Amino acid sequence: MRRLALYHLETLLWIARLGTFRAAAERLNTTQPAISARVREMEEQLGVALFRKEGRGVVLTAKGRELVRDCEPLFAGFERALLKASDFAGATGVVRVGAGEIAAATCLPGFVNAVEQDLPGVSLEIEIDLTARMLQQVQTGRSDLVFLAGPVASPGLVTAPIGAVALVWVASPETAKAGFDAPLPVWTLPTNSPIHGAMRESLAANGMAARGIATCNNVRLLIEIVRGGRGAAVLPEPMVRADLASGALVEVLPRPAREVRFEAAIRGREEDPLILELFRRARTLRI
Repeated sequence: MRRLALYHLETLLWIARLGTFRAAAERLNTTQPAISARVREMEEQLGVALFRKEGRGVVLTAKGRELVRDCEPLFAGFERALLKASDFAGATGVVRVGAGEIAAATCLPGFVNAVEQDLPGVSLEIEIDLTARMLQQVQTGRSDLVFLAGPVASPGLVTAPIGAVALVWVASPETAKAGFDAPLPVWTLPTNSPIHGAMRESLAANGMAARGIATCNNVRLLIEIVRGGRGAAVLPEPMVRADLASGALVEVLPRPAREVRFEAAIRGREEDPLILELFRRARTLRI
């Protein structure tokens, strides 16, 4: 038992959370053989099997699940005590953050700057994606903290509202001059985006129909497409504010009634004190 160290328990907990040796190796910045070696050392010291093969992967045994259940709060408490003693100044690790383009263009830069200043030992890995994929990533443990377009209803998550943005109908001045007696050519985000739903609601409220609806999963590219005179789109006001001010884009219909609300989210069973601290900071943000 004297040969077991905290990194053995950390390894076990990350395998349990992420589901594979490979994912745990990536999270702990080591190799898959090193993870396998640590598991063998634990099993030899404890005299029990912690994992069993299932297909091409592995799953926790009953003893393994029991050990994870008992050790998870103890390990988190130990980490929390050390970080609290140092006021998180000594915090280290890699935290995976997911965000949509709107959050990335508004509140995320300030959040990142504050983390870099206050927690220099913490590295952030940021991935920009759509809400549906980010939701899956945080639920499976591939992301630690995400900024989602909400509201999100999931029993496995803890969320905190961080504000909302208004939406605007925009087009190039040339497109606007052509008028909208004919049905609109519309660009929008994919159907799983709240902006897509707001676009359809707004068209119906204005008694209009789209000549055709084209989709793109990148807001910045949508802005370029519309600015180039290829139809109109409902877009987040903060991301087109400069174009509206310069006249590169103009508003062409009343603003949609629906705003896009945003939430910070982590797993409901999250016990990592560093991630909990970052979530505490994230919930004070305002878009």
